[in-house]
Amino acid sequence: MKSSRRQQEVTVLVQVCGLAGSGKSSLSAALADVRPVVWLRIDAIDAALRRNGLTAQQTGVAAYSVAHAIAAPHLQRGQTVVADAVSAVEAARAGWVATASAAGVPLRVIEVVCSDPHEHRRRVESRRSDLEGFQVPDWSWVQAQAEQYEPRLDDRLVVDSTRDPATCLREVLEYLASDDVPVAP
Repeated sequence: MKSSRRQQEVTVLVQVCGLAGSGKSSLSAALADVRPVVWLRIDAIDAALRRNGLTAQQTGVAAYSVAHAIAAPHLQRGQTVVADAVSAVEAARAGWVATASAAGVPLRVIEVVCSDPHEHRRRVESRRSDLEGFQVPDWSWVQAQAEQYEPRLDDRLVVDSTRDPATCLREVLEYLASDDVPVAP
């Protein structure tokens, strides 16, 4: 049975997307630090799949499918889910739309960008993996990904992560609280 506090909250699927090294995971972690959410990080799922024998070519679609399957019961139980994934193409984005729709919850999209190419490259080149079995992409891979990244045309908040992290988080919290979609305190 849901508590009265839970009944006053609105469950939402938050899709945090953008190029590798743009700041998606940092922003997702910051959100998870201040709100009770289930944080699904595609990189963590990808790393687990690789540790269990799947190749890099096999993990992409599989990691998203696993995340959708994990997200669904949490959303149905009234828990907000933050999906941290590049979601570079429409097919990947459609999976989040379908997951939110099947659970009967709103989808809020946050696209994270790093508007300074020199800073973005610095981040990518200095990044170290915090996940066993996950190899962070190099700058040439990120550039190739950028060329294949389909422009988003959906309703979303675009967050430039070159700004102060506290400012970015505040902007996200305001966005999630808008349109009568509050995030649980």
